[in-house]
Amino acid sequence: MTGAIFQGLLIPFLGTVLGAAMVFLLKGRMSRTLQRILTGSAAGVMTAASFWSLLQPALEGSAHMGRLAFIPVASGFLTGSLFLLLLDSITPHMHLDTRSEGPRMRLKRTTKLFLAVTLHNVPEGLAVGVVFAGWLTGQSGVTLSGAMILSLGIALQNFPEGAIVSMPLRSAGMSRMRTFMYGVLSGAVEPLAAGLALAATGAAAAALPFMLAFAAGAMIYVVVEELIPEMSEGGHSNAGTISFALGFVLMMILDTALG
Repeated sequence: MTGAIFQGLLIPFLGTVLGAAMVFLLKGRMSRTLQRILTGSAAGVMTAASFWSLLQPALEGSAHMGRLAFIPVASGFLTGSLFLLLLDSITPHMHLDTRSEGPRMRLKRTTKLFLAVTLHNVPEGLAVGVVFAGWLTGQSGVTLSGAMILSLGIALQNFPEGAIVSMPLRSAGMSRMRTFMYGVLSGAVEPLAAGLALAATGAAAAALPFMLAFAAGAMIYVVVEELIPEMSEGGHSNAGTISFALGFVLMMILDTALG
């Protein structure tokens, strides 16, 4: 049991590491089209995972409340979104479309890019930790295979994110090895957040529906605030839109057919 949880928490981190390693294979800047494709697919995977892996089990876990089952789910979702809004406001960071947000601090552009991707990874870690807590407590119908599928889905979308943070750092003049390490460190927050969520939810099993919805709200915030603007930056983007749909369908198939 402990081994399965350990693997599940590390699988998403491995996706980030492999994505960051693309800096050793790709030369120069990442094309805008490829960036849109990668960002769109990541957004699609996160959206599908938020529903099938998080919101649906949350609703099932609060079904005993009858018509009031929506209360812990709705409150958790909104709280998760507000939590990411707070982190977004207090963390200085820069998006790939060069927007700077958070408090004004004299930080390098590369540091702000690193902080932006690190911020993206917090809700994904929370989602994995909460789902494994659901499996451990036997609530909400979460199975081990379902938890593993979520970890795999997050890893799939972490691969492009790892590449997306590494390539701009490389283009800014940073060495390949240092760029790779920045990419790896940006993903290290995921197993940490997953471990904290696992411990917190395990200690208060009754709060599982709320915590599942909390993670979903945090992930959807990232999709709407960060990924969708980046995949469509500069105008209408067929590549980003199609990639979103493909990522959504892929995660849906993994979760419903295998989870």
